[in-house]
Amino acid sequence: MEGRQSSYSTEDIYNGRFHKRKSKEDDEQLQVILQEKKRMYKKKSFKGALFTIMIATLILITYNIFISQHENVLHVISWRRLANIWKPARGLHVTYVSHSQIDWLDVSTVVKKIVYNKQTIHTVGLLNFNETETFEWKTRMFPDSANHIVLHLDSINKNMTWESLYPNWIDEEQRYHVPECPSLPKLNVPEKMIDVIAIKLPCRNKANWSKDVARLHLQLASAGLATSAKWDYAVHMLFISNCTLIPNLFPCKELVTRQGNVWLYKPNLKVLKEKLQLPIGSCELALPFNPQDTGGDHTGDVRHEAYVTVLHSEDTYICGAITLGQSILMTGTTRDLVALVDETISEYHRNGLEQAGWKIRMIQRIRNPKAKKDKYNAWNYTKFRLWQLTDYVKIIFIDADLLILRNIDFLFQMPEISAIANNGTLFNSGVMGFLNEIFTWWHRLPKQVNFLKFFWSGDNKENKDKKTQLFGATPPILYALHYLGFKPWWCFRDYDCNWDSTVYQQYASDVAHNNWWKLHDSMPSQLQQFCLLSSKQKVKLERFRQRAATANLSDGHWKIEIRDPRKNI
Repeated sequence: MEGRQSSYSTEDIYNGRFHKRKSKEDDEQLQVILQEKKRMYKKKSFKGALFTIMIATLILITYNIFISQHENVLHVISWRRLANIWKPARGLHVTYVSHSQIDWLDVSTVVKKIVYNKQTIHTVGLLNFNETETFEWKTRMFPDSANHIVLHLDSINKNMTWESLYPNWIDEEQRYHVPECPSLPKLNVPEKMIDVIAIKLPCRNKANWSKDVARLHLQLASAGLATSAKWDYAVHMLFISNCTLIPNLFPCKELVTRQGNVWLYKPNLKVLKEKLQLPIGSCELALPFNPQDTGGDHTGDVRHEAYVTVLHSEDTYICGAITLGQSILMTGTTRDLVALVDETISEYHRNGLEQAGWKIRMIQRIRNPKAKKDKYNAWNYTKFRLWQLTDYVKIIFIDADLLILRNIDFLFQMPEISAIANNGTLFNSGVMGFLNEIFTWWHRLPKQVNFLKFFWSGDNKENKDKKTQLFGATPPILYALHYLGFKPWWCFRDYDCNWDSTVYQQYASDVAHNNWWKLHDSMPSQLQQFCLLSSKQKVKLERFRQRAATANLSDGHWKIEIRDPRKNI
């Protein structure tokens, strides 16, 4: 109030914008006014701050009383969660830290699914939660009936990368060293049997989020702890994760429920334990280099296992599929052969496939949204139809440009997903980009079960000769040969037409080419008619030969006289 008695505002006084006083008394009076105003401002500021603190305290006390009286309102942010913003998790490697928010109402909803199944929860294991979250678990989830155990997992070496688990090449033959995967620390098994294992997983919000070694480690370690129980013991695994889990480790059929970022699984412990016997990556072979060392034939449910191929868009692979089917049957398999075909495959060609032993399933093709126009791979997402064969427990997908040389039924004992390596950490799938994003945890098969007809530019003569011997070995050493480049049935049978192009010569092998034609000649004549050359293809082959002659290619295959009877049919 005193401040308003002056003709000068407080702002004017503090900024020195006032007239000079003509007398000493005026100056002294001004000093008194100034000091008085300062005291009043300090007093008001103190009162205002004190009032704010009192109001905030009253609100927080009321808030905590409300929380304690209303246990169902679990999703409201508590003081502890608020404090957690300022208190970083301790004892965790930086890549293990998860920043996912936990909605305790969602957790409570999911946990009730276990209780509704009349399972008593005695022990809960907590992995990768910080101190505040651990406190929430102990006070909110089974606070009276369950014992909560904090699980400690040593972190991996910080230099370990996804590439170290999935190298581009390993010494399968063990010529120089024995391939070995890095070891991952495991969880100590508590004395008490755990009913629920709760795990909080990190999820990086960027590309290749699924190729996170720490994330993989947490899932494998928790799975290992779960399988320490007896197979008939009901163990539930509850994950807090903004990203999906490893689908071939925790399949959808074992998902009990999901609420937000809370996932509850009840795994088949026997099956899960078998999966954990596999290498942690492609750094080791999932099968011995000589697969016959696996200890005999697989004795699974033969009636619900099948070899499957996919044909769509055009009929250029019909001959290959027919030959493939015959080669599989010649190995003595008792599994079904299933061909998924779309409406572009004519009834005439479908009949040929059935004569060759394939069971026909009609499908609608699926377009790859990123494929270039008029390319064959524009519809390669059609292979996702494989997962709709739910009447089979397990299938082995085989491209139509393979030739099976030895029985490969033992592959049915392998888990999803098993494949040969193709490029770096990627496996050969035919829909590589998509499947490699989903199934990042895959297992390396020996290259003999899908040996590529291909010569590296760096291959010396010794390596090339060795591959050539494998292509034509009698009895066969390889289990399956994958014909890359131009397919044998697209060429004249006289030689491998990959020789007629400098770009495709890396796929050229007359020995492998002749091996395919030997099997073709063993087929019934009514099946061989599906491998005739079209007029358009004959013209194309002659054009390639002329270009090779003009370029005077050193291999000289263009000089060979064509005696293939299909030339005149």
